Amino acid sequence: MKIKSEKSYAVAVCLSGIFGVLGIQHFYLGRWVEGSVDMLLSIGWLYYFIVDKPFVAAIYLGIDLLHSFITTILLLIGNFKDGKGRVVCYPGQKLN
Repeated sequence: MKIKSEKSYAVAVCLSGIFGVLGIQHFYLGRWVEGSVDMLLSIGWLYYFIVDKPFVAAIYLGIDLLHSFITTILLLIGNFKDGKGRVVCYPGQKLN
């Protein structure tokens, strides 16, 4: 049985859309490992961009953007769980 998360759907989607590559939405939802990975990916691509290694920076950025895109889509369709395993539901979503 699925349980509804106490976290706000709107806040989670906004954080994911605006700060997705930094992983802020994961920290908000209590998913600390994923948030840390996103943060490290962001630091990685910024570092490689600064030290003039654009190909490596592009790889890090591509992975980070892909992960953020997938997370945002899963949030939008109501199929993403918070750190406690509860579903972050969109308004009016029914759980089985």
